[in-house]
Amino acid sequence: MKRILIPAGGVVLATGLLAAGLAGTAQAADQTVASDALAANAQKAAETLEFWTKSNNAALKGAVAFSPDSLEVKKIQSSGGYSADTKPGSTAPIGEETKSSSKTQNVNFPKSIGKVFFEGRDGKLYWCSGTSIQSKYRNLVATAGHCVYDIKANQETVSRWVFVPGYYQGKAPWGVYVGKQAFTHYDFDVYEDFDRDYAFVTVYDGIGGSLNKPKQVKKDEYDAYKGEKFTKDIPISAADYEKCKDYHGGETPDCWAKANVSKDLVGPDYPGAVKALQEVSRDKYLAAPSGKTNGSKAPGATVTEFVTESEYKAYKGPGYQKIDSAGNFTITHYFLKYWVKESSSVQYFRTEFFVVVHEVKSVGKLGDNVGGQGFAWNQAPGQTVRTFGYPQGTHPDGNKAYTGVTPKWCYGKTSKNSYKIAQYRVEEQVALKCAVTGGYAGGPWLAKYSNAKRLGYVNGVTSLIVDSDDNKRYDTITSAYFDGEANTVYKAAAAAWSGKLIP
Repeated sequence: MKRILIPAGGVVLATGLLAAGLAGTAQAADQTVASDALAANAQKAAETLEFWTKSNNAALKGAVAFSPDSLEVKKIQSSGGYSADTKPGSTAPIGEETKSSSKTQNVNFPKSIGKVFFEGRDGKLYWCSGTSIQSKYRNLVATAGHCVYDIKANQETVSRWVFVPGYYQGKAPWGVYVGKQAFTHYDFDVYEDFDRDYAFVTVYDGIGGSLNKPKQVKKDEYDAYKGEKFTKDIPISAADYEKCKDYHGGETPDCWAKANVSKDLVGPDYPGAVKALQEVSRDKYLAAPSGKTNGSKAPGATVTEFVTESEYKAYKGPGYQKIDSAGNFTITHYFLKYWVKESSSVQYFRTEFFVVVHEVKSVGKLGDNVGGQGFAWNQAPGQTVRTFGYPQGTHPDGNKAYTGVTPKWCYGKTSKNSYKIAQYRVEEQVALKCAVTGGYAGGPWLAKYSNAKRLGYVNGVTSLIVDSDDNKRYDTITSAYFDGEANTVYKAAAAAWSGKLIP
């Protein structure tokens, strides 16, 4: 896999509108920042968009929470406090942050949060959580590193990565944003070090509009169209049918007639009544009284047929099955006599032909549409944060407490101690009590969150989900500690341009 290694403080940018690739490589001794292309050109981005939005956003609706068992752990171990590598700092969010006087827990969810959708290397469709975050070009998403790189596939990038802020049951209220370039810490990219489990992804301008709009066409256009299409049969009057025939010189697929014959139950003496036989079960036939009253009336007829053994075994109808004394397979059909009045009518229809097209438009930059959270690093331990995400996965005991349809939140103070999780090379992640499940990963941890402005500072993203007391219920989430190196990765991503898919 080709990677761009960006030294601390340096940035390598692709040039030109809808750059065909990400050219150039820079290296430094510390190799802090790594970057990979997701959809590096317009064609790849268009294919990604088409994949997720075709058939009325069927792929978006079919994705499931990314919840590999290997990322949901049983035990974490305290490892002492943090050692800041640089001075604390922050970058303001898009929009002014104001203090709220409210002391209630009625939470206004930020517009910036949404679902990250992607295709794993196993070919399955998943989602994580993520948020828009402040950047020079207002085009940046923060999420977990494992929601960009597939740790089970030799750390290859996932495919078809998009961000949908405010996603709800197939709806994309602020558009779909295709990922262009992913920035992570070199140690996560190369060594799968979960102390660096965060990623910042630049996205193209959003695409909105009628992503799956039906368009009425003529029959020949319908027949020639290779994409999704359908027809509607519209009832019309006999006069409209005759006009259609006159216009086309006869009946066509556009307008047609359907004859219907109905049989209404009547008595045997009703004028014009005719006898009709209906097959019934043997028991119903034998229970029918004799006589002339309509409906149950005297047995009308029986017919016995000889069939093969395979036909005998496959038969599912009301007839009576029997193997006779000679070993023959027989089915006897029983019919009751009914008196009906037959009447006929004709219905007329016009068939309309539709193809499903993508009539889309650019909806502009991500940050202009939903704002963007600020960024903070080297903050003191024990910070009060509010976390957001879309949980869906089950607890270890099988309980499924969340649907993943709507976002959830947790609130509290982060741990003052750092934690170790040996299987992921974790030496100093931060923890928070929060009983969520898979799908919450990648969601932001927001410090100084303003409930009025719905803005705060990203000071972590959900990394691992932990059952800390081994009672088969998840109760804790963790995040990489955002230090100065996290800020270096963020700065590189925040300065990267992406561009538009539609002028």
